[in-house]
Amino acid sequence: MKEEIQIKSALISVFSKEGLDELVTILNNHDVKIYSTGGTQKYIENLGISVHPVEGITNYPSILGGRVKTLHPKIFGGILNRSSNKEDQSQLEEYEIPQIDLVVVDLYPFEETVKSGLGEQEIIEKIDIGGISLIRAAAKNYSDVTVLSKKEHYKKLSKIILEKKAPSTNLQQRKYFATESFSVSSNYDTAIHDYFNPLSNSPLRYGENPHQKGWFKGNLEEVFSQLHGKQISYNNLLDIDAAIMLMEDFTNSPPTFAILKHNNACGIATRSNLLEAYAAAFQADPISAFGGILIANNQIDLDTASEINSLFCEVIIAPSYDSEALELLKSKKNRIILIQNKINFPNQIERSCLNGKLVQERDISLENVSSFELKTAIKPSDSQMEDLNFANKLAKHTKSNTIVLVKDLQLLASGTGQTSRVDALNQAINKAKAFNFDLKDSVMASDAFFPFPDCVEIAGKEGINAVIQPGGSIKDDLSIEYCNKNQIGMVFTGIRHFKH
Repeated sequence: MKEEIQIKSALISVFSKEGLDELVTILNNHDVKIYSTGGTQKYIENLGISVHPVEGITNYPSILGGRVKTLHPKIFGGILNRSSNKEDQSQLEEYEIPQIDLVVVDLYPFEETVKSGLGEQEIIEKIDIGGISLIRAAAKNYSDVTVLSKKEHYKKLSKIILEKKAPSTNLQQRKYFATESFSVSSNYDTAIHDYFNPLSNSPLRYGENPHQKGWFKGNLEEVFSQLHGKQISYNNLLDIDAAIMLMEDFTNSPPTFAILKHNNACGIATRSNLLEAYAAAFQADPISAFGGILIANNQIDLDTASEINSLFCEVIIAPSYDSEALELLKSKKNRIILIQNKINFPNQIERSCLNGKLVQERDISLENVSSFELKTAIKPSDSQMEDLNFANKLAKHTKSNTIVLVKDLQLLASGTGQTSRVDALNQAINKAKAFNFDLKDSVMASDAFFPFPDCVEIAGKEGINAVIQPGGSIKDDLSIEYCNKNQIGMVFTGIRHFKH
């Protein structure tokens, strides 16, 4: 690939003309031959700049009401030819195809047209065909062609040319513009797909609040079957997602029951049977359990259902239900009852951010006792190691900053979503005491390292004598030193589990 490519010719066809005058003036001052179409051609001509109409290359006028203007071999041959390929260059000469070094396209505003409330035909006419094809062709051939795919790029290329005092781009610059262009293409096609596929855009009663509209994009039937209850809401789905992701880490555990509120577990326990697990989970915070989301990793039997039935809860999720248990739970008209299906969730997750999306790998790390690194002279007992493993799983699924307190495979309390780790710990301690839990011989988990020894000092004074954390602070030694002096066992996982 050539490092530096001179721009001798440009094809310009844009919707937005904002900032275009500066770019075409600079190109014209450097004797770049400009090709254009329709409204863009008229705009450039009105600037007093010479423009060569595309029709002069194709020998075809714009037809079908402007639907077909640039879709022609002489246009795409000029863009897609490889300068290093002798056969390509021979064909350019044979078919009298002009080389095109720069493609500037700004697409029809499809999403804005959809939002405007115009009719279907007007929306369809704003599906850009020629423009998106030009972008993809030029981006594919970035080794030889520079492509600008949105108005923000006009100024970027103008700056490059002015700094170099020549109309040229290097390979890194062309690759940057190509990458941006494929992003434009991807987002554009996604917007069109979403318009034509309303089944993947199911309306909800409302969004996070009643004054907000809400939709779900996807197929909920793959995840669960609804056996009973009212329409699932936006907030229900957020809680269901949190509940299912949490219980994924307890799939192979003995009977485990969890109660969630606002995406965080307010109660969870593992016991020899599901009834005992539910009772222990409920005990952690009976107040928050009201209106919560309930989830089990085993079939819900009649005894467990009988206990659950006295509680007002929004949603119950389980892999299956005893027939009598199901009938009892259905006695509450609006209670949502779901059977969770076995599904492999996507490895990537995304969330909206500013005017785009953040994408990351799903946090599937699942540490276990055998992988813990003992950092203190005191080793936690076998039962405490199991509690530490249990607490670490909970910390992974609790909003940061978080501290989780556990004893006998039961959540005592957690500090959730705090701006300081000390605040999270104090919240957890105060909450555990409010529900009359004895913290002596309990364990503490943190979703991230302790920047100072203050947390282990506070915990130690409350009788907490085993700690699990990722480690990684420059002051880890201070926390370890305190634990050694005060008979507290500490293990490191080496894995941080932030959840924002």
